[in-house]
Amino acid sequence: MSKKTELEDRKEGKNLYSYQKGAIDKIFKLFEEAPDDYHLLYQLPTGGGKTVIFSEIVRQYLKHHNKKVLVMTHRIELCKQTSSVLTEFGVVNKVIDSKANLNDQADYSCFVAMVETLNNRLNDDKLDISDIGLVIIDEAHYNSFTKLFKFFSKSFILGVTATPLSSSIELPMTDNYDELIVGESIESLIENGFLARAEMFTYNVGLTSLVVGANGDYTVKSSEDLYTDNDMLTKLLSAYEERSKGKKTLIFNNGINTSLHVYDTFRAAGYPIAHLDNTNSKKERALILRWFKKTPDAILTSVSILTTGFDEPTVESIILNRATKSLTLYYQMIGRGSRILKDKKTFDVIDLGNNFHRFGPWGDNLDWQRIFRSPNYYLDSLLNDDEIESNFRYEMPDDIRAEFSNSQDVSFNVHETYINSIRNGESSKVVLERSIAQHAKICIENSEDVYDALALAKLLGDDIDFRINRYTKCISKSTFNFVEWLKGDYRKKLNAYLRANFDELFESIHGYAPKD
Repeated sequence: MSKKTELEDRKEGKNLYSYQKGAIDKIFKLFEEAPDDYHLLYQLPTGGGKTVIFSEIVRQYLKHHNKKVLVMTHRIELCKQTSSVLTEFGVVNKVIDSKANLNDQADYSCFVAMVETLNNRLNDDKLDISDIGLVIIDEAHYNSFTKLFKFFSKSFILGVTATPLSSSIELPMTDNYDELIVGESIESLIENGFLARAEMFTYNVGLTSLVVGANGDYTVKSSEDLYTDNDMLTKLLSAYEERSKGKKTLIFNNGINTSLHVYDTFRAAGYPIAHLDNTNSKKERALILRWFKKTPDAILTSVSILTTGFDEPTVESIILNRATKSLTLYYQMIGRGSRILKDKKTFDVIDLGNNFHRFGPWGDNLDWQRIFRSPNYYLDSLLNDDEIESNFRYEMPDDIRAEFSNSQDVSFNVHETYINSIRNGESSKVVLERSIAQHAKICIENSEDVYDALALAKLLGDDIDFRINRYTKCISKSTFNFVEWLKGDYRKKLNAYLRANFDELFESIHGYAPKD
């Protein structure tokens, strides 16, 4: 069957892709071979059709086994979506939410429940689970499900996730699952036309002010302090205008206050934007999502509410306006843009949290088996923020770089120069002296007289600020007043250096004396 025919057939809701059939065959083989209480984990990327796969598994299981099935999710929206897909596959099911009447539970062979609601019902002994043979856990990386395992000690448990890495470092998935089956890779799904390819654009951001909380990720408070800063909001708006202007865009933030600041910033700039968080009513949420779907250049700024259970193929751009130490969250956020459309083969990702440097490209063929077996080994191998930022280089904007066209290289590695100065027993001050000399050199390379050089020096403001920030991190002295003083002092010394040394340097660079 051709890819085109296969895609068209799947859209009718009747057939499965070949890779989905292969996954189902592997899973059922283990059903037959493994003990009744086996715990199996299945990994498949966001957009690969996990719900479709386990819905077909439920259909086949009920057809061939005289036992019942329970599907667990961690959010009410996922409960409803899962119930709908199961119905499409001909599986009559009952949703167990807080309002569900369980008097008719004997009439159903399949239940769909949210984890907290189910926990309450089971603790109150309101649900008969004596005949549950198969338990399916959607988004199984959330550790909130593990407290329910004690109720299903005789059931086959199938967990499904895009990222087999627990949301809690204290509860690795290998402790709760016997085996991992790795599904189709992101790269394979892209190559075969099932997912769109991510075009990544990274912007270096200083994150050393962020604080890591008890859950292992950056705290909302420290993130809000950084991402509500005017400089960061300006960087976000500039990145959008450079890469995503006119495209349907999702912006992910770490904190409601940040999202509201983003909303105000984009509104003031005249862009069509809406804000969504978990305090919005169901009616407000529905209206906002309907507007987002219908509006071609819509921008939607939110917190983590749209990382799961949200499927909008028309999204063309994802902006990570936050940093995270969660590989799962990184993949979930980017995955919101990966759904294909007839004319959509790629989507943009703007990273404003150094996440690309931390985790690598979305779609990298990660060794999920190794991550599953040794999560600490993987987590310990990730670069910390200081290591990431030590490799940053200032990228001169194209319009400014054009003013320095006679210079082959305009960069200067502050960190490397600092390390070398320490090894040579020199004072750290030589770092700034060498930086000023290099700045003066590129100014003179592109000037006819000292006035040209001084004018070019004024264009180096952002580069100077970047170098000072790197320098103060190297010397571990970065009070606000000290940094600001250094920035001003650097500019004065650069101008004085140009005036004092222009003629001599000009002749050594150009081979002739400057005109009077």
